[in-house]
Amino acid sequence: MNLEDLRIDCAIKQKRGIHISASIVIWLLVMMVQFLDLPILTKNLLTFCCTAPLLPLAFLMSKLLKIQFQDKSNPLNNLGILFSINQILYLLIAMWIYPTVPEKMLMVIAMIFGAHLLPYSWLYKSKTYMIMSVLIPIASLIVGCNSTRLILALMMLVFEIIFTALLIIENRKI
Repeated sequence: MNLEDLRIDCAIKQKRGIHISASIVIWLLVMMVQFLDLPILTKNLLTFCCTAPLLPLAFLMSKLLKIQFQDKSNPLNNLGILFSINQILYLLIAMWIYPTVPEKMLMVIAMIFGAHLLPYSWLYKSKTYMIMSVLIPIASLIVGCNSTRLILALMMLVFEIIFTALLIIENRKI
């Protein structure tokens, strides 16, 4: 198979990574944390805790949606896993923000989440990933600088629902 065939195969078998819809649960949990009457550092710690189950939830979603989470026959699948793991390195920035500028940590996490979607636009031949990878960080910056953390978490929840809906539509065309 040539590179384009491998990308199409990956998009079909992975259903363009729609198991990322597990992030709806993550952002719902993060939003619930923002409702709590706790000190900001405690909310930030709980926010980190809320993000931890993303990979296991995505794995569970892949099973529910009958998606091959790891396809050893396609070498590009390893690239998709690398893209996911790469986000962990970016979370070091959020860890630095945690005590330094705690009121902006959620904004940084939202920006990291959105920006990490960009390489998937290439892997899955997806306009949805491309658009969301630009829209989420910019909107997070604007909302994060001008509104409350609760509004930011709500915005991310809405974006994740829209993102999932757009991936469903995009998958029907493949």
